[in-house]
Amino acid sequence: MTHLTPARRAAALIALALGGFAIGSTEFVAMGLLPNIAEALLPSQYAANPDAGIAHAGWLVSAYALGVVVGAPTIAAMSAKFPRKGLILVLLVGFVLATVASAVLPSFGLVLVARFVAGLPHGAYFGIASIVAGDMMGLGKRGKGIAMVLLGLSVANVVGVPAITWVGQVAGWRTAYGVVAGLFALTFLAVAAFVPRSAKDEHATIGRELRAFREPQLWIVMGLGAIGFGGFFAVYSYISPIVQNVTGLSESAVPLVLVVVGLGMVVGGVVGGHLADHSVKRTIYVGLLALVGSLLVTVLTAQWTVGMFLGAFLIGATSSAIPPAVQSRLMDVAGDARTIAAALNHSAFNIGNSLGAALGGAAIAAGFGFLAPGWLGIVLALLGVGVTAVSYGVERRSTASAALRSAHPSTGPITAPVPTV
Repeated sequence: MTHLTPARRAAALIALALGGFAIGSTEFVAMGLLPNIAEALLPSQYAANPDAGIAHAGWLVSAYALGVVVGAPTIAAMSAKFPRKGLILVLLVGFVLATVASAVLPSFGLVLVARFVAGLPHGAYFGIASIVAGDMMGLGKRGKGIAMVLLGLSVANVVGVPAITWVGQVAGWRTAYGVVAGLFALTFLAVAAFVPRSAKDEHATIGRELRAFREPQLWIVMGLGAIGFGGFFAVYSYISPIVQNVTGLSESAVPLVLVVVGLGMVVGGVVGGHLADHSVKRTIYVGLLALVGSLLVTVLTAQWTVGMFLGAFLIGATSSAIPPAVQSRLMDVAGDARTIAAALNHSAFNIGNSLGAALGGAAIAAGFGFLAPGWLGIVLALLGVGVTAVSYGVERRSTASAALRSAHPSTGPITAPVPTV
């Protein structure tokens, strides 16, 4: 990559983070507007049973997440040879079109399809943008570069999601998605202006990228991200009904709670990026255990206003500290397949998004109440700790086997001695 002045590097990083801001807005804004969307697109079900209508509207969250899961490895593998800046611009055009479709299509089924399509570029954008940011930051600062791109996602939860949620409550949820489409258009202009061109990887092929799937550790680390992060989305997907039905606050308080979640995410993202550059392993373990504690605080104190706001901040902080470390871990275990590994991080987290939203919605629809997703989240985060232990256990055994083979390169298979007679 061409040498950049500090000012040009800062402008390029901000442009890439602006994309994260827009993606965070499109991904999370539905969570604060589920009651509004359910009332508009599922009027009969919502009128008969509001809880079931809200749970049904939660499919929009799962559809977007499923789009991320499908799109991240597919687009990353097929486009590995393309110039990265040009690919980022194409992905942004896709975001604009799909988000506009989400705003104007007339029925729940069609909006569901539009949300799936809107999720397709998500993982590829973050994966490629993270590689570009890491290259611009230089050796030893990859975690900070990844964290900078993801910081846009966190800031979206402080400013974008609450503000656009308020717009949706006042002017309608369709207007909210129109605003998000405008953010993607602005990102397109910023990336075109400030992100430098980088040479394409001439050795990249679809086959090389897909070979990463032969590595068992890749699947284990993806499972870690999906299961562990599902704990966050089990609660966050239903933050609006929790605030209104458990804490007893009005609809106008929902954007304030989302601001607090976002503030936590900003703090956690910055801290997580620095910690990942020191120890990926420790960051994952501590982050998941801290998420368990945060979810426990939330389910035990959500009936009180102070407890709801405290839990919201802690959940945001602990959840956003984990992604830079998991992304670094994926890139480490994938070898040369950096593009697909960086994108798969977001597939993993959005499997968690879909899993958490679906399980949380099922628990609510079954009549267990709006705090049931919090207990499910605790279980999922603890399972994530277990998957982390499996990943590093497999790595230790693999390293020990490699060391043994290196120490005895010519011994061949060990056989029992032949007795003499």
